[in-house]
Formats: sequence, C-alpha cells, structure tokens
Amino acid sequence: MYKNILVPVSFEADRNAKGAMQIAKVLRAEGGKITCLHVMEHLPKYATEYLPEGHMEAAKADIIEGLNSLVDGVENASTVVVEGHSSRSILGHAGNNDVDLIIVASHQPDMQDYLLGSTAAKVVRHAKCAVHVLR
Repeated sequence: MYKNILVPVSFEADRNAKGAMQIAKVLRAEGGKITCLHVMEHLPKYATEYLPEGHMEAAKADIIEGLNSLVDGVENASTVVVEGHSSRSILGHAGNNDVDLIIVASHQPDMQDYLLGSTAAKVVRHAKCAVHVLR
C-alpha cells in the first residue's frame, strides 16, 4: 500500500481519470493521501493574444471544478493545478512531495507517440517511484 499517491489528470476524452481515482483509493494505505494534479500547458505569447480576456482564468476555474468533483467525498484527497510542461511538472511534483506512487491514465499509443513519446511514457521512464498506467 502507498502513503502518498499522485494522480495526474487530463480532461481529454480518452483518459480515464475516474478509473485512476478508483485505483488510487484501493492502493492507498490507511491514512495515506491522494493528490489530483492537472498541468496547464504554457501557450505561446502569440496564441494568448487572440484569446478573449479572462479565458485562462475561466479555464483554470473549470479545471478546478473538474478536479474537485473527482475528490469529492474522498478522505484525505486534494487538488493542485500548475502551469508548465506535463511530464516535467508531474515528475517535479512527485519528487518534491515524496510521492510513492503515480497513477496515470493513458491512451492507446499511435504512431506519433512512438516517435515523440507520450506523457505517460516519459513519466514511466523517469519517475523515481512506482508508476501505475491505466489504459
């Protein structure tokens, strides 16, 4: 059983965040904690200039609402939203917070993932703790 579980959450349609949370609840030790983390990727300056005013703040509020619905009623669970590169932010958070398990929901890889690598693959390769991948 694990005392500090990190569940990176992507709200893309082919990711199973609810399933990842179910696994986290089963694998969590008594008194352990679960953290749901969402990484907001940085947008290039030229792209943000075309977004309506307040768009990023509204998007972040929607993300927080989605994360809160995942942890609603789950004892000792919290949410975190950070900005940055997905795999680096996940690995950084895990390393800085003594995470002992990362549960990441992934998708079926396509040709692009074999050439560039998916976030889940990068986390698996570089994490200093156990990683459970859910497909």
